[in-house]
Amino acid sequence: MSARVVTLAFRGVEAVRVDVQVQFTGGEQKFFLVGMGDKAVSESRERVRAAFQGLGLALPARRIIANLAPADLPKEGSHYDLPIALAIMAAMGIIPPDALEDWAAVGELALDGRITPVAGALPAAVAAGGLGLGLICPEACGPEAAWAGDTRVLAAPSLIALVNHFRGTQILSQPKAGDMLDGERVPDLRDVKGQENAKRALEIAAAGGHNLCFVGPPGSGKSMMAARLPGLLPPLTPAELLETSMIHSVAGLIAKGQLSRARPFRTPHHSASMAALTGGGLRAKPGEVSLAHNGVLFLDELPEFGAQALDSLRQPLETGEVVVARANAHVRYPARFQLVAAMNPCRCGHGGAGRGACGRAPRCQTDYQARISGPLMDRIDLQVEVPPVTAADMALPPPAEGTAEASARVLQARAMQADRAAGTDGAPLNAQAEGDFLDAIADLDAPARALLAKAAEQGGLSARGWTRTLRLARTIADLEGSGPVRRVHIAEALIYRRVAPGTSLSGMASISA
Repeated sequence: MSARVVTLAFRGVEAVRVDVQVQFTGGEQKFFLVGMGDKAVSESRERVRAAFQGLGLALPARRIIANLAPADLPKEGSHYDLPIALAIMAAMGIIPPDALEDWAAVGELALDGRITPVAGALPAAVAAGGLGLGLICPEACGPEAAWAGDTRVLAAPSLIALVNHFRGTQILSQPKAGDMLDGERVPDLRDVKGQENAKRALEIAAAGGHNLCFVGPPGSGKSMMAARLPGLLPPLTPAELLETSMIHSVAGLIAKGQLSRARPFRTPHHSASMAALTGGGLRAKPGEVSLAHNGVLFLDELPEFGAQALDSLRQPLETGEVVVARANAHVRYPARFQLVAAMNPCRCGHGGAGRGACGRAPRCQTDYQARISGPLMDRIDLQVEVPPVTAADMALPPPAEGTAEASARVLQARAMQADRAAGTDGAPLNAQAEGDFLDAIADLDAPARALLAKAAEQGGLSARGWTRTLRLARTIADLEGSGPVRRVHIAEALIYRRVAPGTSLSGMASISA
């Protein structure tokens, strides 16, 4: 006697078909589980056996072979419990043999036969729909799986409920999708007094999706401004929402099937390892860069992160994806995020000027900032000096403009970018534009091109720096509503970039003058 049930294996956010084949043969009563499974998969035998006993059933007194095919595909996780149990029940005749032909199944079994939640219900439902199948999943995962659109979902609380459903004595209804959330309330930019240059840079970063680094002493408002960036960003589009939610589903971060339109804003501690940032670990889980996909990754105290961990960000910043390499597989995760960082000018915090100036300046500043590699800094479009907040700043009345006014300009600039990219292969954000498409949308006039060439020659602007300056100038022009990129836009973009070792941020003013 034999039976087959379809399930799914996760490779990043992609779910791959796996066939659970069960066969009863003669010989000593044993339960064999084959097919390149990890420790959690091998333990399925005991969970399945205990779940059967919890229902008052006994496994056949025969040799049971459960094969997870294809055998050369690594299998990880406890979600194979349910399909293995269903395949055994079908082979035993408890469930009609043809009842499971149009279904894929994922779920972990408790020892009493209940079906407990597993990660990845949303990508599993999407993949099952792509195979023309419905999805059987735990009851707690039903609201999440229901977001997969037209895919049929059967969310069961226990094995006995599934048996009753397929035997026609109990009907399990299609679950409803979870709530759509608007995200947490974001503090208003109006709370920030002074720091007009930094707020201008924050608005530019939001408008074009550019990477940003604030450099200033403690208490100058770096983290305060970064926390207000989500309020400037537009909500996720439907396509972005699906991409982001699938990553969070694989990571087990979706509760009660609730999705959020707000863009991710991830803030890992500086003690985070390279695997925590870029992904990996025992089961190659997505890292912070993937959890921030279509959103923002905020790294506070940037030089305090490990050098290896920081340099691991260079590749995803360029390609928009992370590849976790294993001996037997390569796992890909999307990782197109906006990097926002904050750092003190030196270890003591205040740098070499003003009250509380460092007594070891400028060597302390040089040593501290050297913890961040030049190639990583070259990928940060805006590098903004944030001066200390003075008593005069604190005595000022609240600013006339806040998040609402700035976000309106950001939305208008992003709409211009989307219109330019419509019907082309170009990127919808200036920060992602490249090649001929970037040259076409920049539309530099002669004075602007001459200034950019002069900066490249005198300031040591790299090829990447040239491209990123051009992208930044395009965003500045969009905020102004300008068609071509003019000299004034290039000049402002150059001020925000550190173009060569030893060149200060404000040093570009002489070039752009």
